[in-house]
Amino acid sequence: MRQLHDEHAAALWRYCLRLTAGDRARAEDVVQETMLRAWRRLPDLDDTRMSLRPWLFTVARRIVIDEWRSQRARPEVAVAELPESASDDESDQLLLSWTVAEALTHLTAEHRAVLRECYFRGRSVAEAARRLGVPEGTVKSRTHYALRALRLALEEMGVTS
Repeated sequence: MRQLHDEHAAALWRYCLRLTAGDRARAEDVVQETMLRAWRRLPDLDDTRMSLRPWLFTVARRIVIDEWRSQRARPEVAVAELPESASDDESDQLLLSWTVAEALTHLTAEHRAVLRECYFRGRSVAEAARRLGVPEGTVKSRTHYALRALRLALEEMGVTS
């Protein structure tokens, strides 16, 4: 359990911090609950050959979603940073955007820049090339490899397509 904590707790806490919109106390609670669930399932987890980080990230994400949904069921308790009228689709979209933001931090600066220009700002390849000061072919190849790296980062975080 100590090895599991040493290897994954810091990354898990950063992920939970994003999931909780920067609420440090809630992020710590989510990490603690996630580690408690891992401890309870330690014999099962030791037998698997998969990486534990995606499992931990998925558990943490589900804890946050469950907390948010239970808060909605009891409106007298407010949830910070989440609109009270948000639907399940909106909450999933919000959590997905936080997850993608976390995954983007694992990309190189060049890959983040090309995705920002082409996908988030909606620029064409030619416009992105001019703004980034690189040839159009470079924008195309960086976009290709950036999307591959983003997909891998999301898979490592436990997000499946």
